Amino acid sequence: MPKVYNWQLGRPMEFPRQQQRPKRQFSAVFNINRCIGCQTCTMASKSTWTHSPGQEAMWWNNVETKPFGGYPHGWDIKTLELLGPQPGWQQSGAKEADGNTSGPESAPYGVYEGQTLFEAALNRVSGSEQKVVGYLPADHEWRYPNIYEDSPNEHPEIKDGITTRGSQLPEHKTFFFYLARICNHCTYAACLAACPNNAIYKRPEDGVVLIDQERCRGERKCVEACPYKKAMYNQATGTSEKCIACYPRLEGKDPISQGKPMITRCNAACVGKIRLQGWIDDPEGPLHFLVHKEKVALPLYPQFGTEPNVYYIPPRWAPRKYLEQMFGPGVEHAIERYTNPSHELLGVLQLFNSIQVVISKYKVTEKEAIAFDDDGRELVRVPIEEPIYIRPKKHLNIT
Repeated sequence: MPKVYNWQLGRPMEFPRQQQRPKRQFSAVFNINRCIGCQTCTMASKSTWTHSPGQEAMWWNNVETKPFGGYPHGWDIKTLELLGPQPGWQQSGAKEADGNTSGPESAPYGVYEGQTLFEAALNRVSGSEQKVVGYLPADHEWRYPNIYEDSPNEHPEIKDGITTRGSQLPEHKTFFFYLARICNHCTYAACLAACPNNAIYKRPEDGVVLIDQERCRGERKCVEACPYKKAMYNQATGTSEKCIACYPRLEGKDPISQGKPMITRCNAACVGKIRLQGWIDDPEGPLHFLVHKEKVALPLYPQFGTEPNVYYIPPRWAPRKYLEQMFGPGVEHAIERYTNPSHELLGVLQLFNSIQVVISKYKVTEKEAIAFDDDGRELVRVPIEEPIYIRPKKHLNIT
């Protein structure tokens, strides 16, 4: 099996295909601290892409309540159990190679010493053609995308209608948070590796992972292999489908954007302004700053080995051990940076959901954050500190 370099693991790893990175990589950062669980993103995606026969239970974007929620139910717990206990990261080897995130010296989180889903399949299933450790969810596991919504890890103690125990940072004993999920358009996509018909491919121009509906034979190997369960089977068509990163918008085909790359429907509809979409490998872009420079945004289950390209700013109030299992060893650093942000980070956070066009470059001044497109033309500027307006007495709202 070929070896590829996974910078999130800080080491080379086994992968069934040769390394072939795109010219630029579609990516997004989701700020969990801002998510209000309104499901507007979910419905925007649903009404745009999955409203046809066979797609009734198909949600390319979903928002689940952690620690118990999941779509399909238990997807992460079951995958972690299949992978089994792992030794974790050796953080003494953490280093960055001048911003080079794909070179042999890049290991910002240290070196992962356990097995990935690809390596586990290679080492455990002797003589098998299985490329990835995975499982096929039962039909009933897809039926309840909102299961355990707003359910905390425990019931708070209540007496006479009042909670008897309060909470304070850094960790709340009783907690939950919302986890918004789309396809991660992984650099080393498990769905792509597992497909026996070569129906899944990664676009060289933007890294979007797609399923060729003409080549797909509905064997559901992609559904079984994807650890995030974002490849889904359509029983009406007999083929698998998945999030397409709204690539017509990404190609600038929406007339609203006047030919410029446009953010996805789920991103554009976000009420809480938790999302920022762009290119992870552009050193002048805001996503590169959040992930590689400030290290405030982290990958989801990096130990799986897929090098996912959707990143999360972890919630400040959740137990650190739980977050470290989910986002890796960079959690404490990320939360510290978010809690005590630099001026540049404050500016970049203001750019989240500030415009529907993809932001390629940015500049943070003393008072404003300014976004630019690929050609260096200004897209939007937002204040770092929102002004306060006081109504005159004749317009006071006293209701």
